[in-house]
Amino acid sequence: MKVLLIGASGTIGKGIAARLEGKHEVVSANHKGGDVSVDLANPESIQAMLAQVGKVDAIISAAGVAAFGPLAEQSDADYALALQNKLMGQVNLVRYGAEYLNDGGSITLTSGVLSRQPFPGTASISMVNGALESFVKAAAMELPKIRLNAVAPVFVKETMEAMGMDSSQGVSALDTAKAYVAALEGQMSGETLDIPDYL
Repeated sequence: MKVLLIGASGTIGKGIAARLEGKHEVVSANHKGGDVSVDLANPESIQAMLAQVGKVDAIISAAGVAAFGPLAEQSDADYALALQNKLMGQVNLVRYGAEYLNDGGSITLTSGVLSRQPFPGTASISMVNGALESFVKAAAMELPKIRLNAVAPVFVKETMEAMGMDSSQGVSALDTAKAYVAALEGQMSGETLDIPDYL
């Protein structure tokens, strides 16, 4: 399959690319670098990327930016970042990307476990993760020719280590990628795939 992988240079994106290597043709898209570039917060940039790549069998998004921070300290800009980038950026991948998919193709978005297991300092991230999961469930009903799913990563070991956190409860990017492969190669639609189910 020809797979457009957005966020291919990120931690999870690298894990997905490694899992797909040798099995599928991967077109990498990043904010900078890759086969094509894209700014998820910019609808015109998404449309230009899709037009450049053309028809694909699948789109996987391992991208989306949002900021951690205490509720009382998060600014309008922090919320706008989460809404415009992680939420609407991925929603727009579906809105614009569906027409570039071959019949039977799939789109996989990234939400996160914080939608259901938040902790202090994650309000804006939890908000957009939950919105993405609800969007996937509803939008899939109106996309009969393709499959639409989300993957909800837990904390990734590599990221935790880079942040100086104890990574013993984390999951490696390569193991996290198993759920994205399941969404790509499976038959489910309208679902959120939880990482522990695929380890």
